[in-house]
Amino acid sequence: MQKILIIEDERDIADLVGFNLERAGYEVLKAHDGITGADMAIQLRPDLVILDLMLPGKDGYRVFKDLRRDTRSSGIPVIMLTARAQTEDRIQGLEAGADDYLTKPFSPKELMLRVQAVLKRSDGPPGLVEFSYGPFRFDKNALKFYLDGATVELTSTEFKLLLFLTERAGKAQDRNDLLRTVWGYSDEVHSRTLDTHMKRLRQKLGEHAAMVETVRGIGYCVSSH
Repeated sequence: MQKILIIEDERDIADLVGFNLERAGYEVLKAHDGITGADMAIQLRPDLVILDLMLPGKDGYRVFKDLRRDTRSSGIPVIMLTARAQTEDRIQGLEAGADDYLTKPFSPKELMLRVQAVLKRSDGPPGLVEFSYGPFRFDKNALKFYLDGATVELTSTEFKLLLFLTERAGKAQDRNDLLRTVWGYSDEVHSRTLDTHMKRLRQKLGEHAAMVETVRGIGYCVSSH
């Protein structure tokens, strides 16, 4: 049973979300402030965190940064949940590295679809357990990435993006195909944050950053040997 942590100070919303998750077969954990939520995520390592941004004690962005800094929680996918509906707020959340973003009020059905999509892309892709290409090595079961034999911490979204490109090395991948494969749908917000994810990936690749090429007018490509 997959475990989902809800960090939400409005107890009625936390209860509503929890009820729908439990009905769908997930184990649910709850925290009602940022400090407790961050501690629970790091210690209990759930499969997914649903994170409200307006939290007492420590706001959602600070909680998110804490999770990404700690190796025990850096790979946990996060869906941000907030009353902020402005496009720039959504972009800020996604560009911070969140896996998805949902604004209140929301329908429980939409939330469940987002949860399922995020968990699906966080699962190890089917096929061979490991995949290697040049200095890159992917452990699909553990969602671990190695560069020249050394572990590099990637979020589940970054892992999926880089794996998708690397398995198709030498062939330019259309932006919309990347968005549909990694996020499950394409829209303006994700299109803008795709470039930010690529920028972050290149930073993590260091001297091998040039292997991820921008193909003008199309999308991205991992260079062939």
